[in-house]
Amino acid sequence: MNHSIPQQMQAVVVAAPGKQSTLHLQHLPVPVPTAGQLLLKVAACGINRADLMQRQGLYPPPAGDSDILGLEAAGTVVAVGDPSLQHYVGQRVFGLVNGGGYAEYVLLPAAQAMPVPSNWSMQQAAATAETFLTAYQLLFTIGQATAGQRVLIHAGASGVGTAAIQLAKAKGLDVAVTVGSAEKVAACLALGADLAINYREQPFAESLTRFWPQGVNLILDPVVGHYLAEDIKILAMDGMIVIYAMMGGRFIPEFDLSLLFRKRGRMLCSTLRNRDAAYKAKLTADFQDDFAHALEQAEITPVIDRQFAITEAEAAHALLSANQTIGKLVLDFSI
Repeated sequence: MNHSIPQQMQAVVVAAPGKQSTLHLQHLPVPVPTAGQLLLKVAACGINRADLMQRQGLYPPPAGDSDILGLEAAGTVVAVGDPSLQHYVGQRVFGLVNGGGYAEYVLLPAAQAMPVPSNWSMQQAAATAETFLTAYQLLFTIGQATAGQRVLIHAGASGVGTAAIQLAKAKGLDVAVTVGSAEKVAACLALGADLAINYREQPFAESLTRFWPQGVNLILDPVVGHYLAEDIKILAMDGMIVIYAMMGGRFIPEFDLSLLFRKRGRMLCSTLRNRDAAYKAKLTADFQDDFAHALEQAEITPVIDRQFAITEAEAAHALLSANQTIGKLVLDFSI
């Protein structure tokens, strides 16, 4: 390792994982890259709901991954694990990390590294990998969405939601979203959504049926719970529901499965964190093939609600838990 790299770093760690967990700063050893890995000096990292779940003990890291929070980061490469990666040193990159983003230094698999677009801030880059790759996976890798199809994105103003709106519109899809406030309606329409439904004011299934009587080809659902029966009502023939979180709870109220049969509907559950390295590498490469130019031209950008210093991680988590955010929250190591 380069001698200018310290042996110790500051990291945000979880004390007493569970419902009463707290976050605090601690000095830990700087990780050492091995073959295929880059060591980043972190400029910023994205905050995700997975972090909230992990600190509660509900989403443990896969075996071998860092138990420090943080699934995405942006920074400058300061060391590499093997000589074939030497050209990365000094480059600004971002990507999915296998835990460890809430720290001054983090290991990033080189196959998951993407160059920071030339006119982007590190904070923008830090807010991109987890949500845009998740949205890309849901829409295109799993959902196989194509131009002219209709997609419903629940939690449209979330990090994944705001990413999915932009990616879907860039590929010629018609987009509807559900959100919980007038402010979120306006934000999603500004991003290009064709319809934004405030579920607090009207049942989304009724609104969607009026707007798209022919039904919805693809539904991205991080809520589930009582939403599922409504999803099935508005699903088009041969449509697909992709479930990627359980914000509405693990258990689904009784519903009539026969309607899903009649529509030849499909229902899939998807995660990203516990996918293997080869899957994440291919997902990263496919995303770059499709959207690197759009990112460089800032035709597609992350929506950042607020930035926090690493000493404010607890406040950031509290804000995310309150469901009042539009887009992403970022931990900024330069503040």
